[in-house]
Amino acid sequence: MQPTHTSPERGRAALGPALALVHTGAAPTRSVLTGELGVTRATAGAVTAELQALGLITVDARPAGGTRGRPSHRLAVDPSGPVVLAAQIHADGFSIALATLGGVLDTPEDFPLPQPATPERVLHAVVAEAARRIAADPRRCVGLGLAVPTPVALPERVAVAAMYLDWPSGTPVADLLQQETAAAGLDLPVDVANDANLAALAEHRHGAGRGSRHLLYVTSGHRGVGGALVVEGRLHTGSAGLALEVGQVLVDPGGRRCPCGSRGCLDVEADPSALLAAAGREADPSRPLFEQTDEILAEAAAGRPRARAAVEHVVDRLGLGIAGVINILNPDRVVLGAFHNALLAAVPERLARVVAERSYWGRCGRIPIAAAALDRSELAGAAELAWTPLLDDPLAVLGEQG
Repeated sequence: MQPTHTSPERGRAALGPALALVHTGAAPTRSVLTGELGVTRATAGAVTAELQALGLITVDARPAGGTRGRPSHRLAVDPSGPVVLAAQIHADGFSIALATLGGVLDTPEDFPLPQPATPERVLHAVVAEAARRIAADPRRCVGLGLAVPTPVALPERVAVAAMYLDWPSGTPVADLLQQETAAAGLDLPVDVANDANLAALAEHRHGAGRGSRHLLYVTSGHRGVGGALVVEGRLHTGSAGLALEVGQVLVDPGGRRCPCGSRGCLDVEADPSALLAAAGREADPSRPLFEQTDEILAEAAAGRPRARAAVEHVVDRLGLGIAGVINILNPDRVVLGAFHNALLAAVPERLARVVAERSYWGRCGRIPIAAAALDRSELAGAAELAWTPLLDDPLAVLGEQG
């Protein structure tokens, strides 16, 4: 006979997994939650009641129909519950947004980098804007996550090879961020991670990667190319947090000079500046970079030969890089973010064909290549990072209640 109750310790241990299931939309009803957790209905009821008392979820007492047997209550995140502050630094500025559970970002705000853009000045500016945003919102903020365009070594959480920010290698980003939040009077746990890793995590939980077991994510922001791998719901970060630097995959030995010192890396052969170069254009620093690449993409769509050739050149390099990574990792899905989405839309069949032709596993059966579904994947990923302590142990973060 199955037990009809659970110990307080087991009930507390189930709070985090239960919240994660509701947060990702994997448990829309209490019956689904019961099955996913592998507990009794009584335990699931107690767990959802506790999460509701903590102000984290809502439990709709009106039963959800459409299934056989006893109807089940609907579960959803509580929009009036706690929030986290998500922040992202990129080569041309930084962005912040508050986020609720369920992967929902409030309206993001974008700011230019202070000059000179030293780590201390940039992080001071980020925290100042974060503090302003938090103070203006009545909801309780329980964490701050930061996405940065550089590998982040673990466990020290220092920036390694911050080429596009011109920061010294080994910059202690997490420590500096903690110092700035303390100076601003923000008593919050903070964390920092690579932007591509965080974007992959957000897409896996809430976007185009949902349901995949081995997700390869490849993206390009303002400069460079990043990548990440999510395996069974967890980021593969390697022994020190530095895995999946797909930007350093060689795709053209005689290609453009890379900041790493080599030539023809994916980093410089498949980013926005590569498209401008292939089209024979110089970047205009007075205009947004994506505005300039959008013009080339529009010309390619209109049939202009040079623009079309430039798009195909960059897509071919991107395909070579993805194929090489597929040969090693054998993912079941590839998701493309930001700039690469536009390339995929411009010549959808060409990218898939190059990957299939150059990938050993691709010849056995094409691996789906999808566009990222989230508008701000990196920022959404920073929110996921900030939610980690709450998803691990809600009571430890919010305190014992009742």
